[in-house]
Amino acid sequence: MTVAAFMDLALYDPQFGYYARAPRRSGHAGDFFTSVDVGALFGELVEVQIAEMFSILAGDGSRPLDLVEAGAGSGQLSADILRAAHTRDPLLYSRTALHLVEASATARAAQRTVLGEDAARLASSGPELPESFTGVLIANELLDALPVHQIVMRENGLRELYVHANGNVGLTLREGPLSTPALADYLERLNVTLEPGWRVEINLEACDWIQSAARRLTRGFIILIDYGHEARELYSVTHASGTLTSFSRHTAGVEPADGPPPWLNRPGEQDITAHVDFTSVRMAAEQAGLTTLGMLDQTYFLLGLADLGSPGSPGSLGSKSANPENPEKLGHLKKRLALKTLLLPGGLGSTMKVLIFSKGVGNPALRGCSYRMRVT
Repeated sequence: MTVAAFMDLALYDPQFGYYARAPRRSGHAGDFFTSVDVGALFGELVEVQIAEMFSILAGDGSRPLDLVEAGAGSGQLSADILRAAHTRDPLLYSRTALHLVEASATARAAQRTVLGEDAARLASSGPELPESFTGVLIANELLDALPVHQIVMRENGLRELYVHANGNVGLTLREGPLSTPALADYLERLNVTLEPGWRVEINLEACDWIQSAARRLTRGFIILIDYGHEARELYSVTHASGTLTSFSRHTAGVEPADGPPPWLNRPGEQDITAHVDFTSVRMAAEQAGLTTLGMLDQTYFLLGLADLGSPGSPGSLGSKSANPENPEKLGHLKKRLALKTLLLPGGLGSTMKVLIFSKGVGNPALRGCSYRMRVT
């Protein structure tokens, strides 16, 4: 089977898949760490951007606006966003129809509990995007977990890697012809030339996903937050061994000098991920009718939203002194630490990129793009 087919089974099989068997895989007790795991601050900051987007879409105020989270897991990010809206933007809160999109039935079963009192805003929960929606779609670390094909350039042309069961040895990789001409077409569109020996991943599903999302969005915005690179960097000597890897207990798998890669081990028991090609995602989105509003590091996106000097804003740091006996000051200290984790270059701040699209609203200037439009 192709590497993409293997990933699909290992991650999303309804019974044995990694994501299917637990409601949550991230956090200190999980295998990897996301911005949502830092605490509620990430959702509070994202809510500032969603509130601005909803104000652009407000119209006559007579109908709800859809907030769609794809790859929602147990719904923690949406819960943080809704709680912030309930406090700061009650009109936005009252008009929000929440749609949680999650492949795992186990995770979906936990969503109402995670949402708590805000579960009344939940309009739908299922494995597929709504057929039609007007509002904001957000996907935090979704595209990097979509199945990818792995190919290698040889002297006589492109070859694809396939997963084989090899008796007592276990799972191994073998080369064969391309499973679909779409793989060669993908690289040709990017004007990418691979050198002999280079091994890369191609995420056809990410392009299909953004185009499906674009068709279903009648009017509004899409916010993608993920890690990866522009194609010119992803398909270069810097990543000539590919980016496909596994995570278990916050440790990335180490590629052996000889033998099968670690992501083939223990299918269904570890995360498998690859860096996103943002160039192809953007090209597919624009082909489907979306307008690109910005691509930037998470650091600069959140700095545009934080309003650090304004008391009461989600990014307000409060007093620099902290007394464990003073709950308010201790809360300020925790917020400073959370903000540092979200913004720090070299960590989540520069690793995560934010890609924002619009449809049917022109090219508005957004707060999230106001600090600096920069990708490192």
